Amino acid sequence: MLILFETPAGYALFKLLDESKLKEIDNLYHEFNSPESAGRIVKLKHFAKFEDTTEALAATTAAVEGKVSKSLKKVLKKYVDKEVQDKLLVADAKLGSAIKDKLSLQCLSNTAVQELMRCIRSQLDSLITGLPKKEMTAMALGLAHSLSRYKLKFSPDKIDTMIVQAVSLLDDLDKELNNYVMRCREWYGWHFPELGKIITDNVAFVKTVKLIGTRDNTGSSDLSDILPEEIEEKVKEAAEISMGTEISDNDILNIQNLCDQVIEISAYRVQLYDYLKARMMAMAPNLTVLVGDLVGARLISHAGSLINLAKHPASTVQILGAEKALFRALKTKKDTPKYGLIYHAQLIGQSSTKNKGKMSRMLAAKASLATRVDALGEDGNFTLGAEHRAKLEARLRILEEGNLRRISGTAKAKAKFEKYQGGNEVKQYPAAADSTLPSTSKRKRSESEVKEEDTAQETPKQKKKKMKKEEANVSVVEAREEIAAENGEGSEVVQKKKKKKKNKEKQEEEVTVEAEMDVSQEAEVGSEKKKKKKKKHAKKVEELD
Repeated sequence: MLILFETPAGYALFKLLDESKLKEIDNLYHEFNSPESAGRIVKLKHFAKFEDTTEALAATTAAVEGKVSKSLKKVLKKYVDKEVQDKLLVADAKLGSAIKDKLSLQCLSNTAVQELMRCIRSQLDSLITGLPKKEMTAMALGLAHSLSRYKLKFSPDKIDTMIVQAVSLLDDLDKELNNYVMRCREWYGWHFPELGKIITDNVAFVKTVKLIGTRDNTGSSDLSDILPEEIEEKVKEAAEISMGTEISDNDILNIQNLCDQVIEISAYRVQLYDYLKARMMAMAPNLTVLVGDLVGARLISHAGSLINLAKHPASTVQILGAEKALFRALKTKKDTPKYGLIYHAQLIGQSSTKNKGKMSRMLAAKASLATRVDALGEDGNFTLGAEHRAKLEARLRILEEGNLRRISGTAKAKAKFEKYQGGNEVKQYPAAADSTLPSTSKRKRSESEVKEEDTAQETPKQKKKKMKKEEANVSVVEAREEIAAENGEGSEVVQKKKKKKKNKEKQEEEVTVEAEMDVSQEAEVGSEKKKKKKKKHAKKVEELD
């Protein structure tokens, strides 16, 4: 068996003298304690040295990608005989499969081979003759530098560094612009304080100060290109009655230079934002459609790269940027934050305070899927992001309207909602029922219970007395009504009451007639039944006789 060993200086082919050692890998390192014992197991057959660092870099990058380089192909064709050699021991399984496909050589790569390679590396200086140790370390250092430079230049994972730098610069420009504008407002406010209240837009304020200079020139200057007509008139009126102090020409010159800086920085910020927008649509179109270009760029910047963001779960994407609040909440055992950087997305801004938590959770789930498609997918379209955004907007509409639309499609959802959200009647629990001890004091009864007991305990005599009292009351009321009718007062009311009485009397008469009819019918039915029973009894007696 031959062993292919890769070094920074070149390729080494060793011959395995004792193949049985591969089966005893647990104690194999004891055999490589000394150079003499290592020479009994493996022997160097050929060492192909690299000519320069460029060839070493090409061979290393090919090995990393699992490909066969030109120099390795030459060595294997020249020194490995297909007919004689059974197997070639290789450290990398991908490289072994590539050699097998290209050169039709049987390659072996397993844990035993890995242990053998580790033992060879420990005695590499003694096994490879004719190569000084200083030269080997110099080749290793040069290859490490060139390989790291190559990875930094050509790695597909590092393309999004431009987005990270652009969004960081954009945030810095916003801070500087804010500081400069506030300084300009405060500085010019000593001379013309009314201007700051009239013009609220920062860029328009700076351009106005740049154009008019001192407030004496306001009436003669044309501000139509910067301000609307109404605001321009207010500025000119305020300039005539301003209570600011007088300043020299040198002071106004410095203020105008500061205005130039603010105008230049704001123009560069607009250009940088357009560049960032274009880069985001090229790098992460689905994420940009979902959360916006600025929020997406800040998420990528916070995660480090697009690949790192794609590795995060949706729960981490949701609170990305709120780590301080999260760990404080975990430490104090309080509620954890619902959103981080994703809070500034348009969909969450549109939702009400009640639904912001739900929308952030749903948006984070869709954003994590979109990020994985952007980072690992081959298609550069944004169809997935557009579909998810449409679904989220429809869901937000349902949440905001408060409709009882059955999303799950089952009756369980409706029943569950009615259980917790339905407006049922509130029943109060009687506090007296809690006591289990015999109490001497009687429980207070409600009015309805007292009435029911009174009616149940009334005797026939008491009922007659009640009826007489009610008839007396009715007669008194009738007498009063007759007196009022004679006096001509409330005649209409009296007539209405009389009609009501007549209707009641008629209804009572009808009810009594129906009751009498029912009683007579029941009596007839009962007499017929008795007659039938007597006849049956007579028949039975005759049969017995």
